[in-house]
Amino acid sequence: MSAATSDTSKSLDQLRRRVIDCRACPRLVEWREQVSIDKRASYRDEEYWGRPIPGFGDPKASIIVLGLAPAAHGANRTGRVFTGDRSGDWLFRAMHKAGLANQALSLSRSDGLELDNAWVTAAVKCAPPGNKPETSERDSCRPFLQREFALLRHAKVVVCLGGFAYEAACSEFGVRPRPKFGHLVEASTDSGLTLLCSFHPSQQNTFTGRLTEPMLDAVFTRALVLGAN
Repeated sequence: MSAATSDTSKSLDQLRRRVIDCRACPRLVEWREQVSIDKRASYRDEEYWGRPIPGFGDPKASIIVLGLAPAAHGANRTGRVFTGDRSGDWLFRAMHKAGLANQALSLSRSDGLELDNAWVTAAVKCAPPGNKPETSERDSCRPFLQREFALLRHAKVVVCLGGFAYEAACSEFGVRPRPKFGHLVEASTDSGLTLLCSFHPSQQNTFTGRLTEPMLDAVFTRALVLGAN
């Protein structure tokens, strides 16, 4: 590991600790902790994480995957973004096919999942009620996302899972004019990054066929091309 990579890893670990300790948004703190008490019946014997969820992956990643927020009984339970829910099943299966993940399933933060050339995070770090963060909560989380983007110096493409993530990335990079969100829509930034849109792998989208496995695979096929340029 080079000295620069080591320094980046240390800085990302510092950011991780800051994220985990955050209690800035009272509504989100109350919700994430209450969910950890009022557990889903199928997880009643598990200890919920119940705290903010930091990003994870390869510090040298050229591909950043940006989601909305942790799921109440997914990442809020497991402590790792997109781990332990149906959205994560779809996401990591596609990333595994693309050679970005060493396994297709992500069940717990100790299951051995490792990412290569990819970093996965969310615009809002706490599980929100109804999966709908308020604007003020998004803005409170923004410094964490800004720091994350700044530290991931090798990034060339941000895969935006859903319109909320796309709006957050556009705001961060000052994309004007902003192309209308749509699957496989691309937007260039002044910093040289490309924003690549994908429908979110939510159950609503996957159950209805709005997002299919080949559609999600196509996103990561394109992300690999963009990340190599």
